[in-house]
Amino acid sequence: MAVREIIRMGHPTLRKVARQLSEEEIVGREIRSLVEDMVDTLHAAGGIGLAAPQIKESVQLAIIKIPKLGSRYGVLEELPLTVFVNPEISVVADAELAGNWEGCLSVPGLRGWVERPQHINLRYQDLEGTRHVREFTGFHATVCQHEFDHLTGHLFVDRMTDMTKLVFEDLLVSEDVYHDVIKG
Repeated sequence: MAVREIIRMGHPTLRKVARQLSEEEIVGREIRSLVEDMVDTLHAAGGIGLAAPQIKESVQLAIIKIPKLGSRYGVLEELPLTVFVNPEISVVADAELAGNWEGCLSVPGLRGWVERPQHINLRYQDLEGTRHVREFTGFHATVCQHEFDHLTGHLFVDRMTDMTKLVFEDLLVSEDVYHDVIKG
């Protein structure tokens, strides 16, 4: 178990499509060790999600852990630590879009206004290789989409439609700046 370096925007690994893991790899020791490192890294960085490419491992693997009380996100519905292997997202028909100020451990200090579908179905495997189908809504749907974007070489800035709403996160603390940016 170790805290790994989180690579930042500009590193070529973040722009690659990560490879799927085989059944043998999923249940192997190397992937379990990688997940342990990812958990340590996520906790050390104070994040709520981490994808393997963010620590230079270009494989289809991400973890998400949303605490009930997230410091910068307010009160949230908790999502216990969940490991997603080879995830596939499908947006539920007629899913509403909602915007959030997204940040990323690989894009430190910046936030961007991103609108995403708020209702998704997700197929994935766990570390036992068991296949799951789950439905996510609201903030959980947003976080899943954000993390799984890393597995296809995308960052939240790629999903922004208005680059004037890319700001340094310390400016969002100022209510005046927040309202000015939202109004455009």
